[in-house]
Amino acid sequence: MITQQQVLQALSNVEEPDLKKDLVTLNMIQDIAIDGNKLSFSVILTTPACPLKALIENACRNAIKHFISPEIEVNVKMTSRVTSQRNTGVPGVKNIIAVASGKGGVGKSTVSVNLALALAKTGAKVGLIDADIYGPSIPIMFGLEGARPMASQVNGKTRIEPIEKYGIKLLSIGFFTDPNQPVPWRGPMVSTAVKQLFNDADWGELDYLVIDLPPGTGDIHITVTQNFPITGAVIVTTPQNVALADAKKGVGMFMMEAINVPIMGIVENMSYFTPAELPDNKYYIFGQGGGQRLAQTLEVPFLGEIPLIKGISDSGDAGKPIVLEEDGAVPVAFMEMARRVAQQVSICNAQRANTVNVINN
Repeated sequence: MITQQQVLQALSNVEEPDLKKDLVTLNMIQDIAIDGNKLSFSVILTTPACPLKALIENACRNAIKHFISPEIEVNVKMTSRVTSQRNTGVPGVKNIIAVASGKGGVGKSTVSVNLALALAKTGAKVGLIDADIYGPSIPIMFGLEGARPMASQVNGKTRIEPIEKYGIKLLSIGFFTDPNQPVPWRGPMVSTAVKQLFNDADWGELDYLVIDLPPGTGDIHITVTQNFPITGAVIVTTPQNVALADAKKGVGMFMMEAINVPIMGIVENMSYFTPAELPDNKYYIFGQGGGQRLAQTLEVPFLGEIPLIKGISDSGDAGKPIVLEEDGAVPVAFMEMARRVAQQVSICNAQRANTVNVINN
């Protein structure tokens, strides 16, 4: 008869590859049930988007067979609970992910939208704020032009109800302004409007709240980072040198002492062109490997390459972002990017927890 202690001892030999500690120490093993020669237990991952799920499950099975007995019938339930190591300032929201770029025209909003949807496809609860006050694009990309959020009373206070579509909650200044008119607001008005998207909305329980920031390094970036603890930032660039130079400035802004937001990685958009009639060919129109070299130079993760194809812009214009498609190289690229981002969220939270523990001790 095997015991729970034997099971825990065996599984203490399985390390979580990103967090560099064993599953038992991390309290990731739960619901152990033993029935004769049958064993079942749950592994609580730090995100439903964990790219190492299969690797961890296989390691658990091997540990039981190696350290206890190869005859045991093992049933492993892989589940998840998204981690959070700070108060985001938004009730119910575990993590805030900022998506930024040093310059416009690199596809930052496309990355933000498809990242949010990809995270939701993994089973996470996700929200998306379009913080690009002067050029909001989320209403178009979700087919919600002319949509207006409802208001409700929550604990005696009026709260904006984010619009839900494709399984995620959305808010954009574009829902409150005339799409045919410019938004000629000065800095204080912009900062107030952005904070309202966070503070005056009923977001409910979210694992991730993705923020589509405007290009550059201005008022909105400072407002968001100084008022809401950000789990980490994703920087979007294209391969050409002018975009890389501006992306480097964007990274530098988040790393300033007054802001101090972890960089979760670099995404290279418009990496290469693949014609529909030549699906195995890649043409590096804007240069090759610029985003990866920038990540190496800055010593931050490289989160992936997104190809340049017409279907990405067509799907956004049609209000149905491309990651919602089941097949194709682009949806796969966005899903892989999202898993890496979720992985970095877990790593950032673990590092913060270790830092807090060192300080407290």
